[in-house]
Amino acid sequence: MEIIKIRDGEEFIKLGQAMKKAGLVGSGLDAKILIQDGQVKVNGEVDTRRGKKLYPGDSFEYDGNTVKVEE
Repeated sequence: MEIIKIRDGEEFIKLGQAMKKAGLVGSGLDAKILIQDGQVKVNGEVDTRRGKKLYPGDSFEYDGNTVKVEE
């Protein structure tokens, strides 16, 4: 499981941004397409909202990769 950290002073990161930060996609457009196509799970459930806010403790999955969000 990979871990990404939220920037200091921020309380959440959006799903599309988190996918880019984790290196799972090359651009926001790539993330948007994959998320809207139902290929990404947030906390075990498919979520089609690119702007979904992820907080510390949340995790998401794509293409066999699981990423956890931490402070």
